[in-house]
Amino acid sequence: MRFKACAFLGAVLAVSSGIRVIAQTATQPIDAAATHPEVTFKFERPGLAVPRYTILLREDGTGRYLADEAVTSPSSQSSSAMQYAGGKHIDRPMTLSPATTEKIFKTARALNFFNVECASKAKNIANTGDKTLSYSGNDGKGSCEYNYSDNKSVSTLTDMFLAIAFTMDEGRRLEFLHRYDRLGMDAEITSLANEVQAGRAMELSTIAPTLDAIAGDAAVMQRVRLRAEKLLEQSKDK
Repeated sequence: MRFKACAFLGAVLAVSSGIRVIAQTATQPIDAAATHPEVTFKFERPGLAVPRYTILLREDGTGRYLADEAVTSPSSQSSSAMQYAGGKHIDRPMTLSPATTEKIFKTARALNFFNVECASKAKNIANTGDKTLSYSGNDGKGSCEYNYSDNKSVSTLTDMFLAIAFTMDEGRRLEFLHRYDRLGMDAEITSLANEVQAGRAMELSTIAPTLDAIAGDAAVMQRVRLRAEKLLEQSKDK
């Protein structure tokens, strides 16, 4: 009888210990960087319509575009001024193409997780905005800050992130114009097409729903719809 009681007590203690271990494991926070390494690009330059933003990219291609609009005077009657009058915070999900994602992470690792000297030592360089590249993952971490870089790999990444940010912000502008100022869409979407051709806008798939909505709206000017359709086709080719 005493043996059975001891055995029962031992089983209860074992189950209780197991429950505590499971509970402790469940409550421990999961390190997102350990699950998905992340590359982050931060940009800040006062005086712009969007003076600061951050692009966070995971190695699976998912990420976020986080930005703060400038607070502008509502006295101007232009649609762009009305758009940015609120000075609101922007938080948009995005998914980049496998090719772009692979290039970004391959370059980050080649740069020793950004544990390098990014900033140029040249003097009298124009202010193009404060930039920070960061890497965080279970294989390493690091960051570097710069205004301008002589490092070709850093410059390539910078151009890519600037082009992605341009596309994300252009998508917001087109959404606004589609809702409030359809006549203004002609110049805006023409500008986007020109920037894509020049390589200063990329990853059009991030704004594909916006382009699709414009292309399918019979109330929108025909040439605007046609440009939206062409940009949609380009987004599928990437």
